[in-house]
Amino acid sequence: MKKNFLKKYYSELIGIVVGALGGFLYWKFIGCSSGSCPITSSPLISTIWGAVMGWLVVGIFKNKKKQDD
Repeated sequence: MKKNFLKKYYSELIGIVVGALGGFLYWKFIGCSSGSCPITSSPLISTIWGAVMGWLVVGIFKNKKKQDD
């Protein structure tokens, strides 16, 4: 069951990991020095935001199979 899940959602998981890493790196190197930025002021929120964006971007480009009725 675990292998089927990983095989089925491989691209989404990669997108989430890459997005989370990108969000964290954005916070680390660019971030928000004043602390008033809602997304980039916290490493946790920035990482979660990046993971969601990575998942959404991969979802846009994933081919959907048409189901015949």
